[in-house]
Amino acid sequence: MTFPAVPVLSLLLVLSLAALAWTNRDRLLRRNRDGEALRQDIAGAIALGHSGGAVEKEDRDRLLGALDLHARTVEEIMRHRRQIEMVNADLSPDRILTQVLASPYTRLPVFRDSEDTILGVIHAKDLLREVDRLLRGPDAAPEGLAALDILKVAMKPYFIPETTPLDEQMREFLKRRTHFALVVDEYGALQGLITLEDILEEIVGDITDEFDVVSREGSLRQDTDGGYLVDGAMTIRDLNRALDWSLPDDEANTIAGLVIHEAQTIPAEGQVFSFHGFRFEVQARRENRITRLKLRPL
Repeated sequence: MTFPAVPVLSLLLVLSLAALAWTNRDRLLRRNRDGEALRQDIAGAIALGHSGGAVEKEDRDRLLGALDLHARTVEEIMRHRRQIEMVNADLSPDRILTQVLASPYTRLPVFRDSEDTILGVIHAKDLLREVDRLLRGPDAAPEGLAALDILKVAMKPYFIPETTPLDEQMREFLKRRTHFALVVDEYGALQGLITLEDILEEIVGDITDEFDVVSREGSLRQDTDGGYLVDGAMTIRDLNRALDWSLPDDEANTIAGLVIHEAQTIPAEGQVFSFHGFRFEVQARRENRITRLKLRPL
């Protein structure tokens, strides 16, 4: 069996450049004054391989995602504080146990008085070990579960600034052997959280396991008229990768944020805007948040 020479050579070139970029990314992208130009050359070679049919879209997205980690910050991909599930340290032990067991997350921040006062992070496995010790261990407490002190089980919280580059944070996660960090702004106020999985998803795409909460409709689906129904919280980068679009993400991280930035106001339901070659229709809004939009290329 023979193969066309050009696609094979293009594929070999792309893979060689990608391997070179990954193994030497610090030296090439940080210390070399021409690092950005070199990165653009590598990205161009990957795009050339994709346009020539030698590189699949998924492979192109993974390679470009790895190259872009140095230029992106945790603020862009973190889970916003509105979406963080937390445990109130003042709840009774049985309510804490019920919440942790019912949660789809294995790690939960623990707070007291205010959600800005994070005292620790509880891991479900550590909690279950402590419950087992109190109920069945050789030094089981006479009062049973009531003796549980959640703060003694919680790990020390790990805080990082929102401006941390993704590649640096990935190395820190690996160095610390932890997968979970709380993101704060310059004033120390909690802004969100980020995990190692979040960073890896920027390279390989969504990673879903049996415990992940998945919306029935998903963040993106095509309507019968050819338009796309998009969750307002979906990131511009994820939408661009899914549909091979090129909406700008310089001024906003999410689709809702892009519409608000361009409209210079918080639109009402039913309002329609046209910019960047697309038609945006606001379909649902909750309080001051745009929760669903309909997009269509013009």
